[in-house]
Amino acid sequence: MKGHLRRTVVALVLFGISFGYVEAAVVIYLRALYEPLRQLLTPGRAPGDLFPLLDRDRMVAAAPETARLLNVEVIREAATILMLAAAAMLVCGERSLWLPAFSVAFGVWDISFYLFLKLWIGWPASLLTWDILFLLPVPWVAPILAPVIVSFTIVGCGLAALWRPVILRSLQWIGLFWGGALVILSFTWDFRHVLAGNLPHPFDWWLFLLGELLSVGSFLLAFFRRRPLPQ
Repeated sequence: MKGHLRRTVVALVLFGISFGYVEAAVVIYLRALYEPLRQLLTPGRAPGDLFPLLDRDRMVAAAPETARLLNVEVIREAATILMLAAAAMLVCGERSLWLPAFSVAFGVWDISFYLFLKLWIGWPASLLTWDILFLLPVPWVAPILAPVIVSFTIVGCGLAALWRPVILRSLQWIGLFWGGALVILSFTWDFRHVLAGNLPHPFDWWLFLLGELLSVGSFLLAFFRRRPLPQ
């Protein structure tokens, strides 16, 4: 690996780990902030139980300031993605390497986030513990194992594409798009049920794994495709 590429990867990994710690710290603060309200509206529920979700109307009625805080949280999530994207833009000199760089930063950030939560507050209890992944545009929920699999996948693919540029043809782009769409669909499939204040239905692993296989398969086809020898 060339020196410049090595520095790029180190920078992305360090940024992802550091940002993962910041994200974990924010979640710890938010849990401490909301815990009195959670105990008021759902007495007796363990602090680590995220479901059923608190009803927004009941939250705002009991604590009107939470309406603004919820909006702040949604915007913070969008800002998080923008920061990861900006970091990828800064460290990679070629436009074609932005997406692999973003994949590495995002995946390391997500894995570090869960590791630091486990270190500081002992959560999650296991990789099958359910989590709220995102709130945009609807809640994304899944056992933590699912986003961790995605994170390891995109880190591996990102590193491979940084090491050796990958040329994606139309068919591979279509496979990546629909694979990613199926993964996101598996996270959001149950959002109406969850928003209604219910426990999540069993996770759609078949839909998630189909999306993973389609995405990884499309990438590997492009990565291992034979290239014409230079003239």
